[in-house]
Amino acid sequence: MSFANLGLLPELLRAVADKGYDAPTPIQAQAIPAVLAGRDVLAGAQTGTGKTAGFVLPILQRLAQAPADAARRAPRALVLTPTRELAAQVADSARDYGKYLRLRTAVVFGGVGINPQIDALRLGTDILVATPGRLLDLAGQQAVDLRAIEVFVLDEADRMLDMGFIHDIRRVLRLLPEQRQNLMFSATYSDDIRDLAARFVHEPVAIEVAPRNATADRVEQHAYRVAKDHKRHLLAHLIQAQGWPQVLVFTRTKHGANRLTQQLERAGIQAAAIHGNKSQAARTRALADFKAGRIVALVATEVAARGLDIKELPVVVNYELPNVPEDYVHRIGRTARAGMEGCAVSLVSPDEALLLRDIERLLRRAISVLPVPQFEIPAEAPPAAGRGHDGHRHHGGGQAGPGGHGGQGGQRHPGAQQRRSGGRQRRGAGGRTSHGR
Repeated sequence: MSFANLGLLPELLRAVADKGYDAPTPIQAQAIPAVLAGRDVLAGAQTGTGKTAGFVLPILQRLAQAPADAARRAPRALVLTPTRELAAQVADSARDYGKYLRLRTAVVFGGVGINPQIDALRLGTDILVATPGRLLDLAGQQAVDLRAIEVFVLDEADRMLDMGFIHDIRRVLRLLPEQRQNLMFSATYSDDIRDLAARFVHEPVAIEVAPRNATADRVEQHAYRVAKDHKRHLLAHLIQAQGWPQVLVFTRTKHGANRLTQQLERAGIQAAAIHGNKSQAARTRALADFKAGRIVALVATEVAARGLDIKELPVVVNYELPNVPEDYVHRIGRTARAGMEGCAVSLVSPDEALLLRDIERLLRRAISVLPVPQFEIPAEAPPAAGRGHDGHRHHGGGQAGPGGHGGQGGQRHPGAQQRRSGGRQRRGAGGRTSHGR
């Protein structure tokens, strides 16, 4: 099947060809006809399979075939996204695919000045891409009129409808006309989220082109069991020994992302952090530097997990496992996009064993645990008992077993077994280490 078989306008087919695409992905092949037919859609697909084009292309066609009064300046399509980066990316896609049409796209999000966004809205737009908070700010200032919305899209709907966003979404929905087309796209859908989403769509076409919460088939997934205090040294070793040209590293907290970035830079690895406390300018610059190959490691919190399209990204590392198993799917979906292959590596400390089990239960498959390679813990590490004969710590690959205890595999010095916090880690109830979270 080609895009021409989907009934798209010649202008859209030309734009698609400009981007080098000749055949639709499974989600596009099913979603585009449904959206063109005016149906509400609830769609789930693996990350990296072209969900954005699945709604952007038919929306552009619908708007182009029914032009608005030139005097009207209000947006006719609204796309809500959970992050600034994803909003900017969706807007770029709408502009790229719509470049041969007389349609305008605007994007609004927080972290930057609101006045330029107000000025852009005054000039008029057909498609508005927004994050919920900034959209509500603009609506409160009567800087945007949503009463003409014909198509409403929740991108990454599972996160958007999660507890942190549901109240804002309800406020946005009250600003929209009752008669509209509703589209919800996401890589993951829990049963609870599906039930909640059903309140906003009417007799939707349900599209699921992969098993629910599936991960990309081309992602090679494995894990290393390693003590929490040794993770940064193992990560630096893997980046350097494996020769990874680019790696996207996920941490749970903003402070942890900043700290790991500094530690990697001290190890001679060019790195930058991206998270919610960074200014939009800093986030944009870090992402641009990473895409351009000026930095090797981009250390991120969940803010970067949703929808970011980094071409040919070879490796994603879960430096810390996510608390929500579905977030694992989104994290590793940054690699193996658009038919490419990729690798996802998880560094699992003893207190994360239950999180790994929850992820495997969601995936309905085991993640292979590899033997930990021998790596050096540099002398500049915080002093503690137990150094090798040369004054440096050495890790001997003995953390491959459950719980992260040191073993004998490949160890060079008798005194080089893992010693931290006064010796081997004490284990508490349930098999977790006593220095846990």
